[in-house]
Amino acid sequence: MKTTEAILETNKKQKEFYNNNSKQNFFTTIWAKFRNGLLNTIRKTIGIQDQAYLLHKEWFGDLSNKKVLDLGCYSGNYWSLYLAENAKGYLGIDLSDVAIAKLNARLKPFPHAKAEAVDFLSDDFTEKDFDLIYAYGVLHHFENTNILIDKLNEKLAPKGEIISYDPLQTSWPIKIIRTLYRPFQSDAAWEWPFTKKTFYQYQKAFTILDRRGLLGKSKWNVFVAFLPISEEKKKQIGQQWHQHDWEKSRTSNRVLFRCMHLTMLMKKK
Repeated sequence: MKTTEAILETNKKQKEFYNNNSKQNFFTTIWAKFRNGLLNTIRKTIGIQDQAYLLHKEWFGDLSNKKVLDLGCYSGNYWSLYLAENAKGYLGIDLSDVAIAKLNARLKPFPHAKAEAVDFLSDDFTEKDFDLIYAYGVLHHFENTNILIDKLNEKLAPKGEIISYDPLQTSWPIKIIRTLYRPFQSDAAWEWPFTKKTFYQYQKAFTILDRRGLLGKSKWNVFVAFLPISEEKKKQIGQQWHQHDWEKSRTSNRVLFRCMHLTMLMKKK
């Protein structure tokens, strides 16, 4: 398991990768087309992505007295400007100074909001006492979960909360695919989808107030798409499977671990 120093070195490579728009190799490109193509179409068609975003907004609650950290926000995620506009204080951070320059330009209308290019684990990042840390697609970029959890706890205010969204590698089909793909993956050094062990580490470290799994049964809509049935019927099947994932994963680990994605609302103990 990597030390903080080793992770900081890896993050320098990650910064270069995104700053220079480094090209993905053939295998990573194929995976991206599957993930951002067919799977993304399914997410949009049956409303998975919108439902997750709306749940995050619900989890934000009243932001007027909250100091918010938008962790790994790049040039701004779906909710970055909303958080910047409505929070008492907003700080977006990312490794990429190129992306942060773009975000700072977008933040000009909000005098209480700013963005910085800094590594979350670095001693250069000194701000703390955040009431909310929004980490969309970020926590799985840290190989050493214990180091990350310690840093999250250090940066959170008492009773502070974390909202996360990350890929899971817990269902056997996805685990097999990712294992075969990993040796050829361009960004493998900083891509660590959650395992069961990872989930239990977060469960031990924080109070999980709510959680939802996505793309469990509904991931099989990839194959339903090829059936000789109407588009409306395909949509209905996908929505039924998604709602099963969405509701049952709140309390059932068995259902949760069949999903491809996990979103959580966690509170500092």
